Amino acid sequence: MQVLLLGGSGLLSGAAREAFLAAGHDVTVFTRGERALPQAAHLRTLRGDRRDAVAITTALAGQRFDFTADFLAFDAGDVARLFAVPGLAPGRVTMISTGQVYLVTANPRPPFCESDADAPLMPEPAAGTRAHANWVYGMGKRAAEAALVQAGSERGVPTLALRLPVVQGEADGGNSRRLWGWLERLRDGGPVLMPEGGVQPVRFVYAGDAAAALVRLAEGPAWPAQPALNLAQPDECSLGDFVLEVARLAGVPARLVPVDAATLATAGLADTCAPYWGRWCSRPDPAAAFVALEFRTRGVTEYLPSVVRAHLANPPAASHEGYAYRAEELALAARLEA
Repeated sequence: MQVLLLGGSGLLSGAAREAFLAAGHDVTVFTRGERALPQAAHLRTLRGDRRDAVAITTALAGQRFDFTADFLAFDAGDVARLFAVPGLAPGRVTMISTGQVYLVTANPRPPFCESDADAPLMPEPAAGTRAHANWVYGMGKRAAEAALVQAGSERGVPTLALRLPVVQGEADGGNSRRLWGWLERLRDGGPVLMPEGGVQPVRFVYAGDAAAALVRLAEGPAWPAQPALNLAQPDECSLGDFVLEVARLAGVPARLVPVDAATLATAGLADTCAPYWGRWCSRPDPAAAFVALEFRTRGVTEYLPSVVRAHLANPPAASHEGYAYRAEELALAARLEA
């Protein structure tokens, strides 16, 4: 099978690349080439910028594939440029979307089923805020999903948007560094701020499971009838319990200090101190995908030991961006504990 991966050096795209190669497929990766890919038999790399119509046309014109996984479609224009490539036969197309398509609705009530994306939208947040950046991302993905459905219908190509929450994986140290942000705080020995006592539920997906689902979509005899499916781990836990488990696996004590949202906002730490906390961490319900794909992902206790172990063995060169405010976090924790 000829497989095209648009994007090849990220956490999920890297896992997908390895999964397709392990399954015996010929893999072509279209990437800007910012990171070198490992050399492997049956792996071909094409260089270019996905947002450059000339570059993507030069690389892909006239080529034929059985399956395409698109990790780099962030708006309708990205989808349009792909389907405008002359002579490109992409085969079945799966676009990696996001649970944030639900978070831009006016009154999101997780966990989300696929139809929740049809709810009325929230107003555009103020420019320059974290909320606005997340809104732009979610709205862009919604537009990309709509463009994918239209392009697939016009071209007679099977398409699917796969909506994911935060992806956890062994190689994530060089990507978002969100898990590393918690590990850094736990390992430095100081108290760790825990918003609202850590009661907020969280749900992730393991990169290896998402990659396996893509292989299943490529190889399966049938194609899902739905235009979009959620894929996530089957279970939810609280953020506090998740961090305690991370600490246990890392072999370090966890000194968690509860703090309310208003206090964090006043201290200027609400957007930096606690990865996975707040409105912009989605919780999609994967029940429909488990039925449609006849596939079940692993729970957090099944994959987390390997992920934490890999982060400790190969720590990233840079800290999580929020760790720059660690001194302010420690000062606030000291006041709260006094």
